[in-house]
Amino acid sequence: MQEQSLSTDLNSRALAALRIGVGVLFLIFGEYKVFGTQFTLHGGFQFWINRFLEGGAYPFMAPVLRGFVLAHATPIAFLVAYSELAIGIALIFIFMLTLLFSSDYPGAGAAFWQYFGASLSHSVFILCFVAFLIGRADAVWSVKTLRGSQSSQS
Repeated sequence: MQEQSLSTDLNSRALAALRIGVGVLFLIFGEYKVFGTQFTLHGGFQFWINRFLEGGAYPFMAPVLRGFVLAHATPIAFLVAYSELAIGIALIFIFMLTLLFSSDYPGAGAAFWQYFGASLSHSVFILCFVAFLIGRADAVWSVKTLRGSQSSQS
């Protein structure tokens, strides 16, 4: 019985470390976008959207990106920047909801399995979020457990 408790405890610690690590990455990326002006005000967002379009965006996404996203690039850039910062803060403090989409479309004639290989950089994050949802990532090293331990000491 103690061995099962130990493995559950190790699982909780692993999930907590993963949640915090991914949160720190989002916090870093969101922070430079929010507190710097290159991404939001000086064309950084537009650069990445245009690069995505040149590199082979999903066919159904290209008209939306050209017609809507680039037409409203500055407000959407701010939305992206603050969203990344919020996701990072949320993951670190265990309140998280997010979906990620692949940006590495392999082309119209690609084999089915190549879509997964092309989206590997994003698929890893999706798997992490699934692990957070299934596991008890808030069981260790979270604000919830900190509050619980403080109130039990009183």
